[in-house]
Amino acid sequence: QVQLVESGGGLVQAGDSLRLSCAASGRILSDGAMGWFRQAPGKEREAVATINRFGGFTYADSVSGRFTISRDIVKNTLYLQMNSLKPEDTAVYYCATSDSYYSTLLREYAYWGQGTQVTVSS
Repeated sequence: QVQLVESGGGLVQAGDSLRLSCAASGRILSDGAMGWFRQAPGKEREAVATINRFGGFTYADSVSGRFTISRDIVKNTLYLQMNSLKPEDTAVYYCATSDSYYSTLLREYAYWGQGTQVTVSS
């Protein structure tokens, strides 16, 4: 059974940083693509950052240059370093993993964590 557990969310002020973690069990994360997604109240879930099986990554335009996705293969953990946070980054953040090597679309991800809340005050 695949389990993904996110942590690291919280309430911060604009300009602050947070680091989200996603610990996996029941699956080797690096066997497939991995990603961070977020969902703000009243909005659809959207992709924030993804990393493929071979280490290549993509970022949403809204976070490019501020967020960094990374993974620790030994710890089987995915990370999202978020710098220069803005109020519009407020959302529940989810990590997910795919059975495919390259997956950038939400529908391609089969395994999801429960989410962690990030709230950025102005």
